[in-house]
Amino acid sequence: MSAPDATRTERRDGALWVWIDREHRRNAINSAVLAGIGSAVQLASADRGIRCIVLTGAGEKAFCAGADLSDGTTTFQADADEPTTDFGRLLRLVRAAPVPLIARVNGACVAGGMALMAMCDLAVAAEHARFGLPEVKVGVFPMQVLVLLRGILAARHISELCLTGALIGAARAAEIGLVNEVAPAGKLDERIDALVAQLREASPGALRRGKAAMFAMETMAFAEALAFAEGQIALLASTGDAKEGLSAFNEKRKPLWSQ
Repeated sequence: MSAPDATRTERRDGALWVWIDREHRRNAINSAVLAGIGSAVQLASADRGIRCIVLTGAGEKAFCAGADLSDGTTTFQADADEPTTDFGRLLRLVRAAPVPLIARVNGACVAGGMALMAMCDLAVAAEHARFGLPEVKVGVFPMQVLVLLRGILAARHISELCLTGALIGAARAAEIGLVNEVAPAGKLDERIDALVAQLREASPGALRRGKAAMFAMETMAFAEALAFAEGQIALLASTGDAKEGLSAFNEKRKPLWSQ
């Protein structure tokens, strides 16, 4: 499945792979790209056979170079009569997605590309990948990216990236917690496949409820979050997956999860 000059998708072993398919533009974002990613997220959310989404860019040079500025795109801006942006609507959609997203960072990840990477639950980078927020160098600021980065990075690291516009390498990105790991040359897909396999072994019901709980707790005070967590534990314990998981553990076998 594909959208012209936008994205293409493929199902692989329980994962839905989504490529930004604009290698000639360093996989820059336009409205069609956002629509293509959004459609893929909706598909994966409705299909219990899909355990996760892998988001990446075509080729080996760029994951995503940010918004395509060649045509004066307003991808990251709202119309005067609209309270939200195309990009903001995608972030809200991803936020509500019941399946984990993995960013396969195959090259340069800058500006809006940083937001696409940061909206994912997990991120693996090729060792040649570079990361940065150069918006200040063209007179703007990575406002929407900030919403995501504040939950990932320490304040000093955010300030360094946003205020200097400097690029950092994959090793530094892993050091500050921007990505989970760096894959050696030629090993990126091997590491992604291993991560997908781990997610496939997990209870899909637990992943869905767990993702929702993690996001819900972000804005809660300690007492509220603890009470919420106690209620979620009780709900999870009553699910078929929890009962199957306990039985499988006691019987020393692999669990047979429900969809």
